[in-house]
Amino acid sequence: MKLLLVIPPLTQLNTPYPSTAYLSGYLRSKGFNVSQTDLGISLVDEIFKPSFLEKVFDQTEGLKLPKPLRRIYNHRFDYVRTISPVMRFLRGQDPSLAIRIANRTLLPEGPRFDSLGDMEWAFGVSGTTDMAQHLCTLYLEDLSDYIRETIDPFFDLIRYAESISSFAPTFDELEDSLHRETTLVDQLMLSLFQKKIEQEEPDVVGFSVPFPGCLYAALRCAKWLREYRPEMKIEMGGGFVNTELRSMSDPRLFDYIDYLTYDDGELPTEMLLRFLDGGLDEKELVRTLYCKEGIFVFSGNEKQNIAFNEIAAPDFEGLEHPLYFSMSEMLNPMHRMWTNGKWNKMMMAHGCYWAKCAFCDTSLDYICRYDAPQASVVVDRMQKIMEQTGISGFHFVDEALPPRLLKEVSLEIIERKMVVSFWGNIRFDKSFTPELCSLLYQAGCIAVSGGLEVASDRLLRLMNKGVTVSQVMDATRNLTDAGIMVHAYLMYGFPTETYQETIGALKIVRDMFRDGLLQSAFWHRYAMTVHSPSGKHPETFSVSRTTMQNNPFCNNEVEYEEQFDYDIEKVGEGLKLATYNYMHGLGFEIPLKKWFNFK
Repeated sequence: MKLLLVIPPLTQLNTPYPSTAYLSGYLRSKGFNVSQTDLGISLVDEIFKPSFLEKVFDQTEGLKLPKPLRRIYNHRFDYVRTISPVMRFLRGQDPSLAIRIANRTLLPEGPRFDSLGDMEWAFGVSGTTDMAQHLCTLYLEDLSDYIRETIDPFFDLIRYAESISSFAPTFDELEDSLHRETTLVDQLMLSLFQKKIEQEEPDVVGFSVPFPGCLYAALRCAKWLREYRPEMKIEMGGGFVNTELRSMSDPRLFDYIDYLTYDDGELPTEMLLRFLDGGLDEKELVRTLYCKEGIFVFSGNEKQNIAFNEIAAPDFEGLEHPLYFSMSEMLNPMHRMWTNGKWNKMMMAHGCYWAKCAFCDTSLDYICRYDAPQASVVVDRMQKIMEQTGISGFHFVDEALPPRLLKEVSLEIIERKMVVSFWGNIRFDKSFTPELCSLLYQAGCIAVSGGLEVASDRLLRLMNKGVTVSQVMDATRNLTDAGIMVHAYLMYGFPTETYQETIGALKIVRDMFRDGLLQSAFWHRYAMTVHSPSGKHPETFSVSRTTMQNNPFCNNEVEYEEQFDYDIEKVGEGLKLATYNYMHGLGFEIPLKKWFNFK
């Protein structure tokens, strides 16, 4: 029984998403024949080649294009000429191109370049490579815009097809999209998928769907399988399935797939493979949903899990490592880390050690079930991954890294004399003393991100965040003093929040940037979800859900009503503009209310 695991377009371009690597590591340790592929990075690799760009420009010849797109079309020969050098540079294969690119004499410049400010101020004299990376990013984004506006309305380098699967209450729009004529991008994706199927000849194909934008591509490929290789069974799991498709009632999804598996995929997939191979009864399946003669059947065994200590290290063998490339986000230093550089993605522990925040999906297994391994196991896995990938940088994708385990892992790294770099999410609690922060830095910690959220003690208590503003400031000070970059996640629009509290939160953020306690920050709009305490018990937060009924397809974010005078649409732009300026050392003298369009 052979399994092919597929990451559909698109997740990340600079480093492999770890979902299939974790599944591969575990299943291979159990003796299963498993291969894996990141179809997204293979697709982007083919898109950004001269031959495909020529097809795009040929197909759009004679179209009446708006001025910004005409500007790109007029430079079509320059794009075709330069695309291969740009990709070599972004993959680190031709660093000598940095000077020519940074001098702005090599690349055609489309509409995205109009937003460039003072490059010398942004990158400094010594930032030639960074500057060149950013210019190449704008170049690729211009091409991406052109493809989306002319041949494929869903194409995007990061959020591919997200518009048709985010907050989709019914399956209608998605199904309509799956039956439309294929675009050049669709055709290219399906040809790559077909080659992989013919190469691997699997019995089962498993799609990992971590984000909304991956769903369309997964189902497009599944539709092709149904038509041309109907004997193959199709499994689907991942973050999107876990959050959005837990309570769906529309059976049409099963026209394209055979099985949905929920939460950690290791045991459900193992049991499914054994069942399909004739070794198990279907009642022994774990957290698996399928459709039998139009009736949903859920084989639960929900409590069965594998201890995180016993899960094998992620195995990245088979993923298309040479194809990944870096893009440079100049505006936010933490966002740059997401897109720039190659990182080994892994989890230090399973779940969140706190798991009480009112806005968070705390009822879902990946958050509420905390399971921490021994520090030696974590570091063993790090060493094994380093040997396989040749990369010493790690991004821990935990919801919140547990301080005690973080300390033990750091001591283990130092004891083994390892040279690594790592970053991840934390809670800004009192555990982050000067001593711990110094130890983390010595072990290789380069950055952390954590939730300051609303920067109001009243709202932090209401959120059940378990920290105070003062504790957050102490933690960020200790981390910064130790040499660790600090990014703050911020939130606006939480139930009962007032305009004055929003302005007060911005004041705290301003002061923290001014005092050097933050180096990066980003504001998120509060969203109520069905899996969060605020969504399950809205009355506790002085709001009411407009409906408690489930949609037939996706169910996650829900609408709600509150009785307070707070227009969430009025504050987001001002908060983001102010914070952008603070990150660059500007605007501290501007009165706080000036950032907002309040009347």
